[in-house]
Amino acid sequence: MVGMSLRTPRPWLMLVVAGGSQAATGILLAAPAYLIPLLHTERGLGLVEAALLATAPHVGVLATLILWGAAVDRWGERLILVLGLLVAVAGAIAATLTEDYAVLAVAFVLCGAGSSATSSTSGRIVIGWFPPERRGFAMGLRQMAPPIGTAAGALLVPPLVTGNAIWPPFAVGAVVVAVFAALSTTFIVNPARPAGPVDAEGRPANPYRGDVTLLRIHLASALLHVPQFALTTFGLVWLIADQGWDPVAAGLLVGAAQIVGALGRVGIGMLSDRIGSRLRPLRQVAVVGVPLLLLTAVAGWTHQPIAVAVLFVLASTVSVADNGLAFTAVAEIAGPHWSGRALGTQNTGQAVTAVLVGPAVGALIGLVGYSGMLALLALTPAAAIPLVPRDAADPEPVAG
Repeated sequence: MVGMSLRTPRPWLMLVVAGGSQAATGILLAAPAYLIPLLHTERGLGLVEAALLATAPHVGVLATLILWGAAVDRWGERLILVLGLLVAVAGAIAATLTEDYAVLAVAFVLCGAGSSATSSTSGRIVIGWFPPERRGFAMGLRQMAPPIGTAAGALLVPPLVTGNAIWPPFAVGAVVVAVFAALSTTFIVNPARPAGPVDAEGRPANPYRGDVTLLRIHLASALLHVPQFALTTFGLVWLIADQGWDPVAAGLLVGAAQIVGALGRVGIGMLSDRIGSRLRPLRQVAVVGVPLLLLTAVAGWTHQPIAVAVLFVLASTVSVADNGLAFTAVAEIAGPHWSGRALGTQNTGQAVTAVLVGPAVGALIGLVGYSGMLALLALTPAAAIPLVPRDAADPEPVAG
């Protein structure tokens, strides 16, 4: 493969660069949401309009995940990762050059469109360069990138917009992402692609044709994403408005849950390496999620603060534990010539779920309250349990 002889593959370094690229673009994805206080309270923009502006990057993500995945299948990880990072830089630069909200929305969409390229590429780099016995651990580390990027945005954006200017966080974000584009150009090496099954026309065989394994994983993951997004979105307001917690204490607990959840992704990945299966622990995550959500609902209903704190952290941790398992399983099952599109489909399903869950769960809280909402959320992991394939053995290592 072109470039293989010019670079020495260093898997752990590539993991750092690819994961760092995803975290860097996460700053650009998160920044518009952290602008809402400035836009609404200081500039007088309506809350709905400010919220819509904050969702613009996710429109770009949704529109391009599968397209980037197909591009990776065709042209390889390094080129598409660098190209996506440059698109994100272009969007960030555009955001620094305008105060017009319509133009800003377009710039934010561009940031999201470029950022979404890091998902399939970084995942395929892990699958391609790490053997099965280390792959779950490596993918767990890679899965820490999105919350790191979100946390970095939370730290960077508020102090940078104190002067009522929108452009500073995007200038900083553009520089950080550009640095990772340069690092990706220098250190990323495309993994080899061994020959795989072909169809009657000699093209790589479509893993979706005649087999519902991947579709079942996609659907199960979408269902498991419901409590994850609900707890992330409404956990803070539940603790403050319903449980009467002090905002600072509530914020600390939510932050602690994010940290424990990130570490949990690594731990469950290591477990999947040890037992040689992604799907068995994925099913167990769904099984454990049901009673945890029910117990959290009971703790909230009875207003037991210690139980609320412990169960919220546990439920939040379990709610994010499936991400790396499902992502790794999809890439391994899809194979080297289809994993880009399969990973794009996987992430698109979760992104669509996230878009729908916000308003749906908000309406549900209005009907049955927070404890009722938490109890009903248990239906989603319960529905996911039978969808996780039981008979599909994890494949041998494949590049891609």
